[in-house]
Amino acid sequence: MKLKKKSAALLMAALLSMALMSGCGKAQIGYIDGSRVMKEAPQITAIVEEGNQKIADAQKEAEQKAQENPDMSQEDMQKLQSDTQRKLAGLNQSYTIQVKQKLDTVLGDIAKQKKLDVVIDSEKSQPTAITGATDVTDDVIQKLQ
Repeated sequence: MKLKKKSAALLMAALLSMALMSGCGKAQIGYIDGSRVMKEAPQITAIVEEGNQKIADAQKEAEQKAQENPDMSQEDMQKLQSDTQRKLAGLNQSYTIQVKQKLDTVLGDIAKQKKLDVVIDSEKSQPTAITGATDVTDDVIQKLQ
C-alpha cells in the first residue's frame, strides 16, 4: 500500500493546520507509527490479506488462461495482459481505499476524543513527529481490533 503518499498528505495537513492555528493558541498534534498500525491492527491486516489473496487469484487466473491456450496470438496475449493489469490495479485501488477509509474513521474518532487538531504519520523511514506531539498508535490499533 502507498503509505508514503498518506504520510505526505498528513504532514501537509499538519503544516497547514499549524499555519492556520498560529496566533489562535497551541495546536494539539497526535502521531501514529503507520507501519506498526499496518502490521498490528487486525482489521487492517485482514483487509490487506484479502486484497493480496484476490490479486494472487487474478494473477493465477490469467496464467491459467495463457496456459490453456498456448497457441494464443500475440494480440490476444497482449489483450489478456492488459486486462489483467487493469484488474490488478482496480483491486489494489479498491483495497487501498478500504484501508484509508478504516484509518480515517478511527483517526477521526481518536482525534475528537483526545482533542487533537491533526494526526500525522511518523513512519520510521520518514520521521515527522514534532516534539510534544501525542502518540496515538496504540489507541488506533486498539480501535482496530
